[in-house]
Amino acid sequence: MSNPFIINPGEGKEKKNEPDGKSDVVIIGGGPAGLTAGLYNARAGLKVTLIEKMAVGGQIFLTNEIENYPGIEKTSGPELIQVMEKQAKNFGVNIVFDEAVEITGSGENEKTIKTASEKEYKTAAVIISAGAKYKDLGVPGEEKFKGRGISNCATCDGAFYKNMDVAVVGGGDTAVEEADFLTKFASRVYLIHRRDRLRAVKSLQDKALSNPKIETVLDTIVEKIDGDSAVEKADIKNVKSGVKKELPVKGVFVYVGLRPSTGFLKGYVSLNERGYISVDKDMKTSKDGVFACGDCIEKNLRQAVTAAGDGAVAAYGAQHFVERIKGTEYV
Repeated sequence: MSNPFIINPGEGKEKKNEPDGKSDVVIIGGGPAGLTAGLYNARAGLKVTLIEKMAVGGQIFLTNEIENYPGIEKTSGPELIQVMEKQAKNFGVNIVFDEAVEITGSGENEKTIKTASEKEYKTAAVIISAGAKYKDLGVPGEEKFKGRGISNCATCDGAFYKNMDVAVVGGGDTAVEEADFLTKFASRVYLIHRRDRLRAVKSLQDKALSNPKIETVLDTIVEKIDGDSAVEKADIKNVKSGVKKELPVKGVFVYVGLRPSTGFLKGYVSLNERGYISVDKDMKTSKDGVFACGDCIEKNLRQAVTAAGDGAVAAYGAQHFVERIKGTEYV
């Protein structure tokens, strides 16, 4: 028997996976992890439904430039996701746009995924790849100015700030990379980080810090964001000296960590103290027949390549779970 996890040229073109009836696997979330899982399961001959709340891609869709995905020298998040989505659809993954709000059932029993539109999807196995969202700063003015000067997507909103001063809050890879991207439009980019050094990888730091439009503001936090109908300034404070000042900016881009989109799973599968799903090396959750992968699981590195790897492992586990309960498992 051929290995369903090796793609042969020309396989899967125009294959259909009808949405009616039960699925062998339902995947929740359409980022790199979910799309990879769908591709692998569909190629294994399983009937796959993928439920995505908004648009496929997840966090990577907001990434302007990707240069560390093996085999692809340089691309963007939207371009990479477009290829992944096409591959998954070609092999028969049925993608529906809805929000999963509850899962019931476990083990060899049928699982039911209920959605915000009051639909129910029946399945043998579930793969959760719900991803994560950017955390808020939790400061006055943040809620008021969301969409009116506060953003988590430089790729989406950067062009609105041509010849203006903006601030980027955060010190990790995403913050530093997006600060560099914003210099294509903004006159000056203040990169604000609460610690005395950035956390981004050296190659990103070197690129950003050599950019004359970027001014690094370390040991500093944002205390308030203010303005009239839109953002006009950010009140900042140096955490070591206590010195406060007003930073005149028209936009604030926030990248201070992620929060997993797992609220609907409380009481169903085991979550750690930060809300990430606990899985074993095979991406199995605490519920038999339920797997998880990507940014919503407990792990150290959250990158497109690790999400895709997680998705492949989760798909492999789901495939063998389905085949076992159908009595068709092979070694």
